Amino acid sequence: MDRKRFIKTIGGGTMAMALAPNMMMAEDFGLSTLSSTNKLTILHTNDQHSRIEPFDESYTKNPNQGGFARRASLIQQIRSKENNVLLLDSGDIFQGTPYFNFFGGELEFKLMSMMKYDASTMGNHDFDNGLQGFLNVLPNAQFPFICSNYDFKNTVLDGKTSLYKIFNKNGIKVGIFGVGIQLEGLVGKKQYQETVYSNPIEVAQHYSNFLKNEQKCDLVICLSHIGYDYKGEPDKVSDKILAASTENIDLILGGHTHTFLPEPQTFKNRQGKNVLVNQVGWAGLLLGRIDFHFDNNKNVQHISWNNQVIDSSIIA
Repeated sequence: MDRKRFIKTIGGGTMAMALAPNMMMAEDFGLSTLSSTNKLTILHTNDQHSRIEPFDESYTKNPNQGGFARRASLIQQIRSKENNVLLLDSGDIFQGTPYFNFFGGELEFKLMSMMKYDASTMGNHDFDNGLQGFLNVLPNAQFPFICSNYDFKNTVLDGKTSLYKIFNKNGIKVGIFGVGIQLEGLVGKKQYQETVYSNPIEVAQHYSNFLKNEQKCDLVICLSHIGYDYKGEPDKVSDKILAASTENIDLILGGHTHTFLPEPQTFKNRQGKNVLVNQVGWAGLLLGRIDFHFDNNKNVQHISWNNQVIDSSIIA
């Protein structure tokens, strides 16, 4: 992505939301009048690819942008102002720089733990050192990996990941599950071994129903590493298809296709209700942020968003 187009991608805004059939765009809904205790701030990343340090100033596409230290500083600033924050990742933490080649993911997990990530799902590159390689560095991750459509029963990762997680943020109940891409043909059999892949649409429907209807979650989030869209391959499962083919998902945070969305996208689910989808490119160039504003009955009234550039304006 060239710099001019990158700048056009970022920004912020507000939405009046019926995570229900209708949604309008607007510039100001008096969000400052809403109680901060009824506000949930979702921060998210995807496809970090071991980009610990910022890109070099000589890099033509995104010079001096990104970097874990800057992201940590920004996250700390946001947490100092907001009561209810969830920090999430949608996979492909590994692979892309010598840091991964030398440390095998240990450094990435340690730094994400210091940033207090709440959860992540696994991307295809997180299998690059094999299941044992992932397990070796997993103790450094002080956050769960949520993998709902990968069955690790006959592998060393059996019992090491979660099918779903529920977080309670000041009375706001958030259910999270995760879906990953088909590994066969993308990842070597030696790397994923006896991992069993299940259809993400079927799995997503099962866990979204469970979290919304049985666990009574106020918000259901899918951490997805299946890709936003595949032009020329309309039948390939993507976030767009996942949103349209299911119900009870409120937000899909995507990865895999390195898509810089200009703003969270809205799709209708199979019941005609709104599903929000967001993805923030790759390499930690952006920190995605979506704020959900609830009324006293835990119904979403407004959503504001800001995909913030990680650059030298952030003092690490």
